[in-house]
Amino acid sequence: MTEKPLILVTNDDGIHAKGLRELVEVMHFFGEVVVISSEVSMSGKACGITVDQPLRVTPVEKIHGAPTWKSSGTPVDSVKLSFNNLFDRTPDYVVSGINHGSNSSISVIYSGTMGAAIEGSLHGVPSVGFSLDDFDSDADFSKAKIVAAKVFQSVLDNGLAPFTCLNVNIPKGKPRGIKVCRQTHGKWMEEFEKRTDPHGREYHWLAGHFRNFEENSDETDIHALRNNFVSVVPVSVDLTCYKTLDKLKNWTF
Repeated sequence: MTEKPLILVTNDDGIHAKGLRELVEVMHFFGEVVVISSEVSMSGKACGITVDQPLRVTPVEKIHGAPTWKSSGTPVDSVKLSFNNLFDRTPDYVVSGINHGSNSSISVIYSGTMGAAIEGSLHGVPSVGFSLDDFDSDADFSKAKIVAAKVFQSVLDNGLAPFTCLNVNIPKGKPRGIKVCRQTHGKWMEEFEKRTDPHGREYHWLAGHFRNFEENSDETDIHALRNNFVSVVPVSVDLTCYKTLDKLKNWTF
């Protein structure tokens, strides 16, 4: 009998997030599921790892029957542990999410959800990060679960190139379809609000807004989301700027 694939499910919203439980339920249709997530929310931790203190991993109550652990570390720590000392066999797939909130455009480099998926790809296994464009802690994931199943089935059928993962963003409500896109060129225009705590001490709180540098493009993930389509963006760990590479070769150092 063929052994079922081992699917690692993780996230960056923490062990108690609704989106994590919804994704675990979907993955049970495709293989054997194991779960590891951070004790608390690790949103914005990107590909961060823990280097200044020991990691604690504790078994907790199973999620939909899947063996589950909580970690004191980051999402990437969770994936690293899964490929080293945690399980008797290494995962065949890594899925991360379903994140509460979009991870489109430049958010991919800040996202702990995508950090986990990227780490999975570095271990040579097909990996996908799923995000729903709804920050509500009790968001409706019913349509997002259908999308996750469709995309994961396509990954099973077709595979992914080495060191590549998928960034899947799902609009709120019922999607009109699924579009393969590229990442939107944009950035967060960050502002810090200066505040004072009850003890009179000054502190700063991150605020700001997103700026889209290509509002008129219909090829991007943000355009897809705004038009109620699921966006699927292939993400590579190779950050080389090839447009600049040949120019640099002509420089004199």
